[in-house]
Amino acid sequence: MASKNKKGTRRDAINKRRKGLLAVVLPWLRRFGLVAAVFISLIWVGSWLYLSGAVGRAGDWSRDKILTASADMGFAIENILVDGRQYADAHVLLAIVNVEKGDPLFSFDPKAAQELISQVGWVESAQVERRLPGTIYIGLKERHPLALWQSEKRLKLLDDKGKVIVTGDLQRFADLILVMGKDSPAATPELIGNLQAQPDIYKRVETAKYISQRRWDLQLKNGIEVKLPEEDMGLALARLGRAQEKDGLLDKDIRSIDMREIDRISIRTKPGKVQEYKTDLKIEAATKGKTGNNI
Repeated sequence: MASKNKKGTRRDAINKRRKGLLAVVLPWLRRFGLVAAVFISLIWVGSWLYLSGAVGRAGDWSRDKILTASADMGFAIENILVDGRQYADAHVLLAIVNVEKGDPLFSFDPKAAQELISQVGWVESAQVERRLPGTIYIGLKERHPLALWQSEKRLKLLDDKGKVIVTGDLQRFADLILVMGKDSPAATPELIGNLQAQPDIYKRVETAKYISQRRWDLQLKNGIEVKLPEEDMGLALARLGRAQEKDGLLDKDIRSIDMREIDRISIRTKPGKVQEYKTDLKIEAATKGKTGNNI
């Protein structure tokens, strides 16, 4: 009997310990299960809202309300300020900006507009900003039209880097020099730069032909042809400019002027006679490092 009582007492003690452990653990399990259930429910509801688009619509609604409120507070678009525009189409710029007077200023995305404006043919670079309280600022650096290029019987407009500017309206650039010849666009900026250093010659040039990808022949508006050298083009044009200044050479009744030799100017009169033009002018050869003979 004593043995049975001891066993019963031990079993009762074990049962009590088990009940005590369950009494401690069960409440935590219940709480964890409740939290897990709530967490799972929130995930499910959130997923449903996201997939159904309700979250996006709610976010859009909140955003629209905030933007409308900002406009009511005075941050509404009143002006579009464009700086540096000469050739870019104003209607194209307005279409890209795509805003109306009174729209919330903060609804306008400057970065997106800047990326689109930078793709306009005339634009080299663009800066777009919001300026409080109600101005959109567009700063443009446009490409500079330099010359017309005849290629395969078609005319194209070149910028000051020798690159083609995509434009359909070339009539307003009819006064620019027309260049021709293989690879002439890449050599055009140097030619025009040297011509512009001699304004009296520059204004007389009508066309320029790139010969053998090495040098230029100029056709003046009065019909005179000027053959420039392969090297020292700037020096040759300076000599020609001085000859025009001193003796009015380009106004004489001549057919062509050959500048290919550094120490003289050869001219051909209209009957076809070749003669050497001489003055008392001396010019130092820039690249050959010596003084040229009398022209």
